[in-house]
Amino acid sequence: MSFRILGLPREPFQHLLDAGPETLRQLGVVVEVVDEPHSAPCRITLEDAEVGEEVLLLSHRHLDSASPYAAAGPIYVRRKARERFDRVGVVPDQQRRRLLSVRGYDAHDMMMESEVVPGAELESLIARFFATPTIAYLHVHNARPGCYACRVERA
Repeated sequence: MSFRILGLPREPFQHLLDAGPETLRQLGVVVEVVDEPHSAPCRITLEDAEVGEEVLLLSHRHLDSASPYAAAGPIYVRRKARERFDRVGVVPDQQRRRLLSVRGYDAHDMMMESEVVPGAELESLIARFFATPTIAYLHVHNARPGCYACRVERA
């Protein structure tokens, strides 16, 4: 089963990336400087921010729906994020190195399946979930903090 993994588009965050500290504070956005490797996974590039890099920590509505599963949660965005991750058949290292919670949704945003797996097993879980025809897409979350990570679609 062919799959496509997507980071978040950059455009909805542009006003935050350009904003100054006072504006960000008023919007509830926290500015952090990364002090540990692999501690700030950017949801646009699907790369971990480098030590010393500035990131924004904010709440994001990743399932904006009338479904009972509508959800929002914290995400990191790198200040220097430029290109959205959008690749077919490629699992980013950011996901491979983490414990993941994967949720399969139908076309009406109703959760049909869920599983927690090591990131190295993500590809096989994607194939298993997409073997169910009613599953339209997947949301991947970092299992321990529960933060939204990325979207997986059929390619």
